[in-house]
Amino acid sequence: MKKVTTTVKTTKSDKEGKGGDSPSRLIDARIKELGDWRGKMLSRIRALVKQADPEVVEEWKWRGVPVWSHDGLICTGETYKNIVKMTFAKGAALKDPSGLFNSSLDGNTRRAIDFHEGDEIDEQALKTLIRAAVALNKSTAQR
Repeated sequence: MKKVTTTVKTTKSDKEGKGGDSPSRLIDARIKELGDWRGKMLSRIRALVKQADPEVVEEWKWRGVPVWSHDGLICTGETYKNIVKMTFAKGAALKDPSGLFNSSLDGNTRRAIDFHEGDEIDEQALKTLIRAAVALNKSTAQR
């Protein structure tokens, strides 16, 4: 009798995190767990990242930080008591004509956007920034 094997292709977003949950499920759980404006803001940021780059890979790193990658880390979605922080790994190398970056401005590498309760998101400008981060990752990945 022949043994039949099946191969299932997985992506990084399908890999299991703590407790067997995928990064996407862990992010879902974090949003639900927050249950306030921070969860709504993180959910909106996540949706905008996915709209800007449909090929983005969701990851769960550093003991509970949502991370979005494409040919390298794009940004994180950290939640704190009074802010939701979106940190761009290579933000210092990105043009920010809309002036979205308002945190971590002194570093040589990262830049961040701190969102506070009641803040509106300039969705078009943010998606443009995300696409620029992806393009930068792609350009350095091809070298």
